[in-house]
Amino acid sequence: MDWVTGIQNAINYIEEHLTDEIDFNLISKEAACSGFYFQRIFSILCGITLSDYIRNRRLTLAGSELCASDVKVIDIALKYGYESPESFTRAFTKFHGITPSEAKKDGSKLKSFSRLSVKISLSGGNIMDYKIIEKEAFDIIEKMETHTVDNSENAKSIPDFWTRSHKDGTVKMLTELTTDRTFIFGVCYGNLSEDSKTFDYSIAAKCDNNTVIPEGFRKNTIPARAWAVFECKGAMPNAMQDMWHKIVSEFFPTSGYEPTYEMDIEAYTEGNMNNPDYYSEIWVPVVKK
Repeated sequence: MDWVTGIQNAINYIEEHLTDEIDFNLISKEAACSGFYFQRIFSILCGITLSDYIRNRRLTLAGSELCASDVKVIDIALKYGYESPESFTRAFTKFHGITPSEAKKDGSKLKSFSRLSVKISLSGGNIMDYKIIEKEAFDIIEKMETHTVDNSENAKSIPDFWTRSHKDGTVKMLTELTTDRTFIFGVCYGNLSEDSKTFDYSIAAKCDNNTVIPEGFRKNTIPARAWAVFECKGAMPNAMQDMWHKIVSEFFPTSGYEPTYEMDIEAYTEGNMNNPDYYSEIWVPVVKK
């Protein structure tokens, strides 16, 4: 299944089940990838989290029904997955700017969030520096935490993890212990958790059999894989975020490769990350379609 078809199948599934309790793992199966990776790809490609999309679509339909019928507010609240009229009213008011009761009045102004349709649009040729490299298995020493994509918490928690790791000496220790000081890695593991909203993320560096693993760290083996390696130049975090968007929206839909969804690695060099010439890489394990 190609990239765009998978995402569109998932969106179609969501639209058909907006009045049901939606299992994120079932959505991801429509796109043929893990729950976590689907949510990550969806957010990068569509510019909105999966949870926000579902909530906005439900509130849009709820507003239309309240405006066009005599149905009770509590019935609409239950229909679209809210446990109480109070929680529905809070969400409805935040989205539309008026209460559900006000929405039933003639001339009330409501907001609409339209259904997504995923397409590949050609907007000019973009040069993307990448290479496909067969890497043998290698060992890393890493400090790991579990994060969640729920409510986009990972957008805050991962930078906080890096900040804490610089302050508490984690990054310094990794730099001293590593057998290769070229990169410090941010490793995002995609298929380890049955919970579609959580994932393991580590700050890591290469090591060997002689490396002594301090308390609080672990040794792990990155398996031999073919990797798509993307060169990223520019200040963090914008340069990395822009490259991820290009990978998701331009590379995978047209390249003849697809990710394995096991993990991905952001490789950071020493230097000033605010420098417009700062160099980093993104590594994604791939297979041919």
